[in-house]
Amino acid sequence: MSRARLIEETKGDFVAMPPILSAAHAVDALSDMTVQANAVTDWLNERSAAMITGAINIVIIIVVAIAVRALLGRAIDQLVKRTVSSQQRVSRAKVAGRIIRSANASRAERQKQRADTISSVLKSVSTFVVFGVAFVTILGQFGIALGPILASAGVLGLAVAFGAQSLVQDFMAGMFMMSEDQYGIGDVVDVGDAVGTVEAVGLRVTKIRDLNGGLWYVRNGEIMRVCNMNQDWANAVVELPLAYDVDLEEATQVIQASIDEFADDPEYSDQILERPDVSGVVAIGNGAVTVRVMVTTRPGSQWAIGRALRLYLKRGLDRHGIKVAYPVLPVQGAGAAQQG
Repeated sequence: MSRARLIEETKGDFVAMPPILSAAHAVDALSDMTVQANAVTDWLNERSAAMITGAINIVIIIVVAIAVRALLGRAIDQLVKRTVSSQQRVSRAKVAGRIIRSANASRAERQKQRADTISSVLKSVSTFVVFGVAFVTILGQFGIALGPILASAGVLGLAVAFGAQSLVQDFMAGMFMMSEDQYGIGDVVDVGDAVGTVEAVGLRVTKIRDLNGGLWYVRNGEIMRVCNMNQDWANAVVELPLAYDVDLEEATQVIQASIDEFADDPEYSDQILERPDVSGVVAIGNGAVTVRVMVTTRPGSQWAIGRALRLYLKRGLDRHGIKVAYPVLPVQGAGAAQQG
């Protein structure tokens, strides 16, 4: 055999070697993958029961949380509706043997808005509590220790409670204010420094527009007492300071005739709930005899009715020549009338 032929055959053998080596490597890799797959399979077989049980527990927790939230939502709706309806039945007043019902369209709408607000807040709180407990329970299914989490949440809640005492106070006062229907949008109220018309009612702040146009922001937690001038019914009170020397019997007849004429006016009769009359003499002093007239009106109409009644009284007194009192000024001392 020639040398050249021997070199060619040897070269061919070297070229044929790499496929054999590659096949061996592939067999080794496949064997390693098989071992890993067997390990994963064994791990799944060992823990499959626990995983299936945990998944079932998680599904049960979620379903129970949803069901509890739905039941709480229905209970809250029923409770709020019952509370509002009972307050509507009780919202009546007895004046001079007559029952005056204040239920009207605007009041019913306000009651509905109040009920929606209260139910929305209570539903939000119930949702947070129910799903928060469900979330913590699900963490326990994953083997996470709940002790440190609960301890941290307790410390955080305590810190927030100390730092936001006024906020919690405002929130609770707003909840009680809405549930008791102390006032609503459009009511004229007196809450202390702020007296005016309520423009917005929130769980934390109430907005009141005063007579001068100023807008007051009053925290609900700082409202110690409320005078609502637009609830159920109202009184228009007019006091007439008559001259000391007038004939009271004649003056009373004239006043009664004037208020009867006023009560028969179709423009004002639908706003009057109780026919007005003369209450009598309420004060004597400073050269005057003060006679009081009182009219029971629909809530919010007392100011307009009072202005119109004063106009009718003025006309009647002028028509019959009955004089009103003039203030008596001291001759000497502070406040004395100056001459010249």
